[in-house]
Amino acid sequence: MPSRSQLAEQLDPATTVLLTVECQQGVVGPGSALPELAEEARSSGALGRVARLVAAAHEAGVQVLHAVAERRPDGRGAGGNARLFRAAGRLPVQQHTGTAAVRIAAPIEVADEDLVVRRLHGLSPIAGTEVDALLRNLGCRTLVVTGVSANVAVPNAVFDAVNLGYTAVVPSDAIAGVPADYTPVMIRNTLALVATIADTEDVLRCWLGRTPSGGGS
Repeated sequence: MPSRSQLAEQLDPATTVLLTVECQQGVVGPGSALPELAEEARSSGALGRVARLVAAAHEAGVQVLHAVAERRPDGRGAGGNARLFRAAGRLPVQQHTGTAAVRIAAPIEVADEDLVVRRLHGLSPIAGTEVDALLRNLGCRTLVVTGVSANVAVPNAVFDAVNLGYTAVVPSDAIAGVPADYTPVMIRNTLALVATIADTEDVLRCWLGRTPSGGGS
């Protein structure tokens, strides 16, 4: 864990982007295709903390980028080279382009200045998408990674960010995976080796100089 001054330097609003990963209705909402993951994201408070971080980013002038995983109704462009992809294609709720399933889930509020990047294939919200180019155009040096899941997409995002030269910061209480006890293990044994691990309150203090009140704490 860095000192408060070191973390504040990493989280300079002018060079930081907040990334929300798959915080969409069909993943973490009430009608989720993955109800166990949705329940964990909500009951743990992780989703509420993502919403608090997004609100603070809007207030502090930090760019927010929402990464959404979706699928065309005809399946074109979707991969079948992993068990996860094949299972997703059989789920009763599909993340179809243009449907409610791929809208950002409450209580996260999307501002006009937010960017939304949608992908049809892959495990990462960064690899194979326009995210890297967008981050460079924004002058990003630090990427704050939040959302789901700690099993797959979140670690992929962190590894890709680090491989591309960004500093990754992970608010440990603003990500979720299943089972619940897997997330801290992943953080301690994997993400902590490559990313700065903080918590939501630490990030909020750096951006706002105080801890805002709100749900999900």
